[in-house]
Parts: sequence; structure tokens; C-alpha cells
Amino acid sequence: MKKKRVLLLVGSLLIFLSSYARAQELELKITGIKSAKGSIIINVFKDEAGYEKEEPYKKFSFNKQALANGSMTLEVSLDPGTYGITLLDDENGNGKIDKNFIGIPKEGFGFSNFFMTKMKKPAFDDFKVDTKTQAKVQIKVKYM
Repeated sequence: MKKKRVLLLVGSLLIFLSSYARAQELELKITGIKSAKGSIIINVFKDEAGYEKEEPYKKFSFNKQALANGSMTLEVSLDPGTYGITLLDDENGNGKIDKNFIGIPKEGFGFSNFFMTKMKKPAFDDFKVDTKTQAKVQIKVKYM
């Protein structure tokens, strides 16, 4: 009887561990960077609410040492799921996006698999990515 309990416990544990979501590397191919100054800040959002409140689930900062011809490839570690990824080319290194007196960004920015063509902030659904089906993301930096 005791042996059956141990086997049942071990089997349950194996099933739990095999179904546990493991972090995976997501490749970010960034293009259109105009300067080697400052750093690249990546904000990862889980949903529209976090994006609207500007409260990222995760935040990453990278130096631009790997920059070549305005492009670089970065990797971030995320659990499988759906995320919206934003980028800031923080040229002055102050950790935030600088804007002019009417609110237009003075530094470069970008969104996962979405290039902003209008002067309207995109909705979360416009740039969300499912990391379970997509291991690479394109981000083209936009400067105003």
C-alpha cells in the first residue's frame, strides 16, 4: 500500500513538472536605431490595463555595444504567453521617454511587430505577441 502511494506521488510530481511552463528566450531584431548613445529599454506588458497605466510586467535595459548599421539583436527571457513589447531608444540615459512641449517623443520608440504610421498610440492588440508560437520579434524604431 505504501509503495502505491509513493508511485502515485512520484507520477503526479512528474506530470506537474512536465506541464510547468518554462521561461524561453525571445529574440528581438531591432532596426532603425540612429545613434550609439544611451541604451535600449524594453518594456514587456501582459495586457491592455498594464500598458495603459504604463506599468510593465518586466523591464530590460541593454547597452548598444552590439549596434551595427542601425540594427541589433537582443534576447529576453519570458515565460510562454501573450505580451506586448515596447522599445525606447533612451539616448540620454535618463530611463524615460523625453517629449517636447506638446507631447511628441524626442527619442526613438517602437512596438513588437508593429510600425506606427499614424500619430496615435496603438492599442495593446495591435502589437501583442504570443511567445508560444513566435520566437522572433521585429521592432522598427520610429523617430519623430
